[in-house]
Amino acid sequence: MKTIVNPVLPGYQPDPSIVRVGENYYIATSTFEWFPGVQIHQSQDLKNWKLQTPPLTRSSQLDMIGNIDSGGVWAPCLSYSDGRFYLIFTDVKSRRGAFKDTHNYLVTSEDINGPWSDPVYLNSSGFDPSLFHEEDGSKWLVNMIWDHRKGTNSFAGIALQEFSVDKNQLVGPVKNIFKGTELGLTEAPHIYKQHGYYYLITAEGGTGYNHAVTVARSTSLFGPYEVDPANPILTSDKNDELQKAGHASLVETQTGEWYMAHLCARPVKENKCMLGRETALQKCYWTDDNWLRVEGGPRPQTVIPAPDLESEPFSTEQSRDDFTEPQLKMHWNSLRRPFTKEWMSVEERIEHLRLKGQESMSSLHKQSMIARRLESMNVEVETSIDYQPDHFQQMAGLIFYYDTTDYVYLRITHDETEGIILGVIQSKHGEYDELLQKEISLPNQAYYYLKARLTKEWLTFYYSLDGETWNTVVSEIDSSHLSDDDADLIRFTGTFVGMCAQDLSGQLKHADFDYFTYNELDS
Repeated sequence: MKTIVNPVLPGYQPDPSIVRVGENYYIATSTFEWFPGVQIHQSQDLKNWKLQTPPLTRSSQLDMIGNIDSGGVWAPCLSYSDGRFYLIFTDVKSRRGAFKDTHNYLVTSEDINGPWSDPVYLNSSGFDPSLFHEEDGSKWLVNMIWDHRKGTNSFAGIALQEFSVDKNQLVGPVKNIFKGTELGLTEAPHIYKQHGYYYLITAEGGTGYNHAVTVARSTSLFGPYEVDPANPILTSDKNDELQKAGHASLVETQTGEWYMAHLCARPVKENKCMLGRETALQKCYWTDDNWLRVEGGPRPQTVIPAPDLESEPFSTEQSRDDFTEPQLKMHWNSLRRPFTKEWMSVEERIEHLRLKGQESMSSLHKQSMIARRLESMNVEVETSIDYQPDHFQQMAGLIFYYDTTDYVYLRITHDETEGIILGVIQSKHGEYDELLQKEISLPNQAYYYLKARLTKEWLTFYYSLDGETWNTVVSEIDSSHLSDDDADLIRFTGTFVGMCAQDLSGQLKHADFDYFTYNELDS
C-alpha cells in the first residue's frame, strides 16, 4: 500500500489551503512577515511536493514595511473557478491590545506560476478569509469577525458576503452565519458543498495545543448551521507526535477520495516548536448520515494511506547554492520587502550574493537578510563571506532567526583595537547578549568561512580561514527560544537560517557571500 508520511510540508508552512485542478494539487500556506508572500506547493500524488513560483512578489501586491513580528500574510485561501486561480489573503498590520488591523485582499491569475494581478481590497472586519464558488457562478467571501469591545467574544463569528466579479468588489449585506461552538476562538472558515449540504469547516480552540478542526452544516448557504455532534473531528492529544492539529481545508481526488490538509507542530523540548507550524494530510470519509470523519479517528497520524495516483518524480533541491543564477532560488526569503538592488544583488559580483548592510536585527523596516526555512532539527549549514568592516556598527555573517526579539548570530565586525573580529550575538526575548568573553581576532583576508550545526535545540558555531580546518566558536547554545512557544506574546512563525548584513552607520557597507550549503543530518 502506498503511504504518505507527515508532515508533507516540513518547517514553517502553516494554515494550508488545498485545491485540485485537474491532476494537480496545490497547497498555499502563510508567510507572515517574510517575502515573497504566500508559498504554493504542487503535487500530483499528495505525497511528493515541489515549490511553485511565488504569487506575491511586488510591493504593489504586498507592502509590509513596518509590519509587526508575526504580522503580514495570514491564512491564504487558494481556489479555482472559471479557468482562473483566486488567492485571498490577510495583511495584518497590527495586533496589539484589543485591536487587530487586518486587511483582506484578492489576487488572481490564469496560471499558477503567474503573473498574478495587483490586489483587490475586500474588507478589514477580521482575518482568515476564504472564497466559496457557488454552482450558479456566484462567489461568496467568508472571514472571521474580530470584536475589540470589552466584555465581548473577540471571535464574534463568521461573516458571509457576496463578491461581484463584474464590479470586482464585495456587494450586498454582510451576515454572521455561525458563532462557533463551546471550544471558542472560531476562525479559518472554509465552505464546501456536498450531499445537499453546505459544510462549514472552522478552526477552534486557539492556535496552540488545544487547536482543533470543527464542522457544521446547513441546507442553506446562509444557515442556520447544525454543529457536528462528534466535534472536534481532528485535534491533538498530549501524546501525539503531531501537536496543534487544526486549521483545515479539504480536497477530493479524481477517484472520489477525500483528504484534509491541516497545520501541526512537532515540539523539540518543553512544548517548544522551533520549526514552527507545519502542514500534514489526513485521509477522510463520509458517514452514512453525511458527516465528515478522519480515518483512524480524530487524532493526527504520521503515516496515512496515499491515493493510487501516478506522478513524475520531482528533482531534488540542491543542498548548495553558488549564486550563479540571475535570480535567487525559490527557497530564499527576505523580511518585509522584495529582492531589489537597493539592498541585495546576485549580479553586481558574479557568482556571489551581495548584501548591502542597512538596519539592525530589531528593525521592522529595512533588514538586509536572505534566509530559508529550517525544515529539520538536525542540520549543518555553511557559508563563505568576503567582508572587510571598518567600524563596529558594521556586521555580517550567519544567522538563525525567529523574529526581531529572538535570534542567534555568528557575525564578523570591527573593533577599534583588535581590527576584524568574530563573535556571537544572542537575543533572547529581546535581551541582547554577546556570548564570547573575548571575541576572536581575524586576519585581514579575502574570505572567512562560517558554519553551524544544529542538533535538536543545541546550536554550535564554527569558523575557518581556509574552508578545511574548522575551529569551534561556541558549543551547544540553547536555541529553543527560537520558537512559537517561548514568549509572552503569541507568535506564529518558525526558525529561518541564512545570511545578513547590517550597517548602522548608514554607509551601506556590503558583504559578498560566495556560497551557502544546507544539509540535513541523520537524527
